[in-house]
Amino acid sequence: MKTFGGGLVFVLCFLSSLGSAQTVKTAYPSMAPVAQYLMPRDSEIALARSAATNAIAKDAEILVFTTTGFQSAVKGTNGFVCLVARPWSAGFGDPNFWNPKVRAPICYNAVAAQSQVPETIKRTQVALAGGSESQIHEALKAAIKSGELPVAKAGSLSYMLSKGTYFNRSEGHWVPHLMFYMPETDLKSWGVGLPKSPVIGFNFPDEHLTIFLIPVGRWSDGSLSAGGTD
Repeated sequence: MKTFGGGLVFVLCFLSSLGSAQTVKTAYPSMAPVAQYLMPRDSEIALARSAATNAIAKDAEILVFTTTGFQSAVKGTNGFVCLVARPWSAGFGDPNFWNPKVRAPICYNAVAAQSQVPETIKRTQVALAGGSESQIHEALKAAIKSGELPVAKAGSLSYMLSKGTYFNRSEGHWVPHLMFYMPETDLKSWGVGLPKSPVIGFNFPDEHLTIFLIPVGRWSDGSLSAGGTD
């Protein structure tokens, strides 16, 4: 599974392919031409909104990716920010870090947007300037250490409920899930990793960040996911 928007989200957080990142030689060693990461504007707005239910997304700010970075396409009124993360929001070491097919719709609440949207923008700026994966990593660490990028606050939440998500060939759109961000904490104290725990957690020490993922049973359109229940 991927974490996006903070180690993408994300950060992806992103949205990383933990095991496969260790064993699979990447087919995407560097950034493809920028054009391969672009989408038609209206399609990208619709895909970004599909990350959350319409009750949230219809009043959210929408960012779209352009040749010069992410830009605001729709002004919001409820504090949420929705965008379609590109592959460089994934975890460092992910074999799909530059895969131009990756599309990860995500909607941040107002608290999460304060930290995760600037991180996405920072990663994107370095990528578009020709930075390598390691250079993006170092730039991110430096920006967090200097205070240029804020650490996530408790109460930070994102939705990843879109059927239009594409992580990679093996995972597709994975499952609908919520992501909670907070300053780095002890995963065991939250029950993460215990038998049958519904919570998945990751620590990202370079970002002083913990991300919790909680799978849910329905996509943003209300339909059941595989194995989902009412």
